[in-house]
Amino acid sequence: MLGLHNITKSYFLGEMAVPVLLGINLTVKEGEFVSIMGPSGSGKSTLMNILGCLDRPTGGSYQIDGIEVARMDDDQLAQIRNRKIGFVFQNFNLLPRINARDNVALPMIYSGIPRAERERIAGGALRMVGLADRGQHRPNELSGGQRQRVAIARALVNNPAIILADEPTGNLDSRAGEEIMAIFQQLVAEGRTVVLVTHEPDIAAHTRRIIYLKDGRILEDKAVTEPRTAAAEVAVYGRQERG
Repeated sequence: MLGLHNITKSYFLGEMAVPVLLGINLTVKEGEFVSIMGPSGSGKSTLMNILGCLDRPTGGSYQIDGIEVARMDDDQLAQIRNRKIGFVFQNFNLLPRINARDNVALPMIYSGIPRAERERIAGGALRMVGLADRGQHRPNELSGGQRQRVAIARALVNNPAIILADEPTGNLDSRAGEEIMAIFQQLVAEGRTVVLVTHEPDIAAHTRRIIYLKDGRILEDKAVTEPRTAAAEVAVYGRQERG
């Protein structure tokens, strides 16, 4: 599904190039659950931005479903981001003045979906993440874990095949983090591909493959033989939140 061959990325300060990624070779297959780890400055977020078509590599080849990303124009890239990929961020990126249901519905506005249909789909997505009764609440009326579940629901409404999550549990306590990982594990069980960046070994242990970056290179790429299962008592996927 995702293929990177000899990907490099440099940023420029004036005429000085600052290399960030130095020859990344990586394949992610459909239905995989992958975590990317590494120290600060290792290139994790830069790699995630390239995977999500938010940034272009300086060199190398990146293909999505066999299609070369470098050949896509801005409109095609925007369509990939809107329909193929769902994004989840550490800071949730919710609009504070609108309620949870309207936040979830936002991506569908750009897809031209009528309002009534947007509301129906958004309500269903909130139900999927256990927040059926929180649709009218604004973000400041929700806990951190609930806000992240709203963000996941928003990432799901256009039915993307790929979910990219950048430190999705970074601002959450351990219980809320388990809830989020339970949702991701269920999404993978349903056939979606999930790639997340994390600095927490306990979170990476829930995934099926861990990629370690250091100084812009892949230091290790290993399978997780027995992924940790999110605790059943906090698995909220498919249930309505009760409190």
